[in-house]
Amino acid sequence: MALLAAPAAIGIVLGFGGMAGGEPASKSGPAASVFSNRQTIVDLQPYRQSGTIAIKGVRGEEGRATLIQLNPNVNAWFLLRLSWQGGASTEEYHLENSSPRTQKVLLEDQNPSGLVIVDGDKKTACELWGTDSKAGLKAAGASRAAYAPLCGGKLYLRNPVRGHRTQIEIVTDFLRDEVPAGDKIVSSVRDNFYNDAYREKAETVEEPKPAEPGPIRRKVSGAPDTTRNQADPEPARIDPDQAYRLVVSPHLGIELEGASPRGLTAGNWYAVKDHRGLYVSLIAPNMIARDILRSFRNTVSTLDKAESDALVYLVALDLDQFDLKFSLGTVHPRVDWSDRVPDRMKDSSLPGPDGIGTIAPLVSTGLVNPKDAVQTVAAFTGGFKRTHGAFRWGRLSLQNQGSHYGFIEQGVVFSRLQPGLSTLYVLRDGRLNMKTWTVQDDDLLPAIRYARQNGVPIITDYDPATRMSVPGPLVSRWSEGNWAGSEDKKLRTMRAGAALQEVKGKRFLLYADFTSATPSAMARVFQAYGCSYAMPLDMNALEHTYFAVYKRQGSNLIAQHLIQGMSAVDKSAKGKPIPRFLGSPDNRDFFYVLRKEPQ
Repeated sequence: MALLAAPAAIGIVLGFGGMAGGEPASKSGPAASVFSNRQTIVDLQPYRQSGTIAIKGVRGEEGRATLIQLNPNVNAWFLLRLSWQGGASTEEYHLENSSPRTQKVLLEDQNPSGLVIVDGDKKTACELWGTDSKAGLKAAGASRAAYAPLCGGKLYLRNPVRGHRTQIEIVTDFLRDEVPAGDKIVSSVRDNFYNDAYREKAETVEEPKPAEPGPIRRKVSGAPDTTRNQADPEPARIDPDQAYRLVVSPHLGIELEGASPRGLTAGNWYAVKDHRGLYVSLIAPNMIARDILRSFRNTVSTLDKAESDALVYLVALDLDQFDLKFSLGTVHPRVDWSDRVPDRMKDSSLPGPDGIGTIAPLVSTGLVNPKDAVQTVAAFTGGFKRTHGAFRWGRLSLQNQGSHYGFIEQGVVFSRLQPGLSTLYVLRDGRLNMKTWTVQDDDLLPAIRYARQNGVPIITDYDPATRMSVPGPLVSRWSEGNWAGSEDKKLRTMRAGAALQEVKGKRFLLYADFTSATPSAMARVFQAYGCSYAMPLDMNALEHTYFAVYKRQGSNLIAQHLIQGMSAVDKSAKGKPIPRFLGSPDNRDFFYVLRKEPQ
């Protein structure tokens, strides 16, 4: 790794914009890396910058400090290495900048006992290793807090913590990691005992006449929508026979405005109480407009009665009002090889497809950081574990070492983004997009802050001329699409998905929890809501399709769950629930939603 020269007078400045002075990769980004079995995750970072100075310890001992800015374009994460003369090993600390948009983190020769933080015209010296005070690195590490504040909260030390796991996850992880053919045992139990375990049949009642007051808007197939508030998401296109029926859900856990106690109008959006810009909708595939159900029959399979009747819960987030961020769990997704990949696609000399088998020396906390926690209004589970995050069959299994699903947090590449995979990504300016990744899209890497890949697309496009969303080409192809489910191709199970809806300049991120569905049923639902792109998330259980909205009442933090049973995943202390991801570290990766700050 090349080191930046250290000017004697002004020290080393690791900037927070651009790539000047860094180590840019070739045009293809991280995909051009040359791996070795001694590589670490630091070597994967194509834009990293680093600098080294001489330092002194508490007792005057001499050493060297190296500060590696992992991605100057994002300016969020740093790795600090301290090496002492005569020391047996190098100390490594994963630091997080609490204000990456405004703060610079520096090493300076004039301050050999710590770092320097620059925010505008204000410059703060932080004594971190040249002091035995309670504010230093040693004390922060000993605290064992996931985020230990340094420099008065200007930085956090990220400490390793144990992420929460449910009993089901503990057993399945043990079987998969420790027992030969353990994954087959897990699959057998799932297929025989959990098939349709969470299925809710959509019950309906006749809507009273006249309709009760509230934001009731219907989009009947073939009829123009003249009642929609232009700030709201687009309702689903439904069958005229379903236009005046209410969907009943005794398990909906989010409080809504304007909803009848008898149920919700099918496909309509209802505002979440006390959360402007958040909406909830209920539907079942058998309520969808018939022209949609008849479309793309060469791509989408015919739905059976069980999934046609199965309830779907949806949430819409107004992207003008919210930002989305992504965090790895304490354990998942891993970076080693998936055992799904054909043997001939693996390089046995490497611990994983990107040349690494662990994220060390970086630390993943599975928890929203303290500064973001104040603005976080919702969170939901991310994608598949690495175990299932690659292809066993089809074209994608035979390219790019099995096409392992990629992911990026705070501009740091944990696993490279692979072409052909559905990708949700967020740029440095906060703009969110979803697409099927291509080799040419690697040009976006300098601007990406977060990214998560998860399989192949459910919806690839929207055609305004025909008013139809276009399903992905592999929606009904079980093996090639890596849709999981049982090996006898029984694809129906609880599934989650994410989608984009774009309406006259307004953009909404949709999250959907399908209580029992195949990918074909997912495609039909996202078609009904006019989505321009959609992709799968996780599946099979409430803990894997978890979605919660947070409400603050004084010092209490209350989680309202999309489906009430999801509350069982949250921990508790002294009789009070501790919300997943926001109140306690979790082993799984997740997305979290923050209200945008006023400009």
